[in-house]
Parts: sequence; C-alpha cells; structure tokens
Amino acid sequence: MNGEAAQLLAVFGKGFALSAALIVAIGAQNLFVLRQGLRREHVFAIVLFCGSADALLIAAGVAGLGALLQAVPGLTLWLTLGGAAFLAWYGIGALRRALHPATMAVELQPSMSLGRALAGCAAFTLLNPHVYLDTVLLMGAVGSSVQPASRPWFVAGAASASYIWFTALGYGARLLTPVFARPIAWKLLDLGVGVTMLVLAAALLMRALNL
Repeated sequence: MNGEAAQLLAVFGKGFALSAALIVAIGAQNLFVLRQGLRREHVFAIVLFCGSADALLIAAGVAGLGALLQAVPGLTLWLTLGGAAFLAWYGIGALRRALHPATMAVELQPSMSLGRALAGCAAFTLLNPHVYLDTVLLMGAVGSSVQPASRPWFVAGAASASYIWFTALGYGARLLTPVFARPIAWKLLDLGVGVTMLVLAAALLMRALNL
C-alpha cells in the first residue's frame, strides 16, 4: 500500500470511528429503529432513510452547513423546542401502549403505513438538535480539518458506520423475536421507550430554557 492510499484509508477510518462513537447510543432514533425491527415492518426503508440522512447531514456539515448553524442560533432553539414536543408526544403514546397489556403482542398491534413510518423516522432524525450538534457541527468540523481531496473519504467512512449500525439494529432485532413473543416484553419495552422519550424531551426543554 503506497503512502497516498494509506492516508486515504486513515481518513476513512477516522470518519468511521467518529461516526460510530456518536451513533452507538440509546436515543430516540435508535429505539424507533429497534421497535420497527422487532415488528419486521418497513425495516429496509427505515434503515435506508436513517443511513442516507446521516450521510447527507455529514456531507453538509463538511461542506459548511455547521458554520451556518452557528451563525443562526435561533434555528437551533426552534429545532430543540420542536424536538422536545415530538419526543413528549411519542413518549406519552408509548406509555399508553404499556398500560394496555392486551395490545402488547406484536401480532395484535395495528400496522404502521410506510408513509407514517418514514414520517416518524424523519421527525426522530431531523427534530433532534443533537443531530445538528454532533453530526453536522462536530463531524463537519473534523471533516473540514482534513485535506479537501480527502474529505470524500471521511464522509464515506462516517456514512459507512451509520449504514452498518442501522442495518445491524433493524435486522438484528429479529433475533429477539422469541423474547418479544410475550406481551410482558412489549410492555417493558414501551415503558422503557416512554420514559426515555420523556426524559430526553425534558432535557431538551431545560436546555432551550437554560434551566
């Protein structure tokens, strides 16, 4: 391997490692992908959307969108408030499901249309201010620090980590199907999802109000 190839591979690895470190965390988007994976519902479309959204946001950050967000602080505030409202709404819905055990079994739950699933996925992705702070600002800053000719390799590495993670999460969830064949497992999952969403919503609201 010559020196130039080794340098490009290092840049690719840098993007991959940073993206993986940021994305592998329990958050609203990951929980949504996990739940859809358990239901085996629109998994390919959701995985493709999440990975592609990350790839576009990372590329935009490297191209300079991060600087725009820093220059317009009010935009981040409105995104934070919108994200808090959406997470609270979804969290309350999850808690309501958890309080009705008869609707817990996956085969008894109403199917979600592809449009609704993608709309929810888009909300979890684009109304989350952390995606702009981490994916756009941080990834953009690090990506912008490498040589211009190497930046596509950084974006490719970061996007690869995102696609791999969401694919593993969405399709790997089916390995837990035997566990979630019991209504109590869905009840516990929805309880966890509901509490997590409300905690995230409260944290966003407190941040927006500087409490």
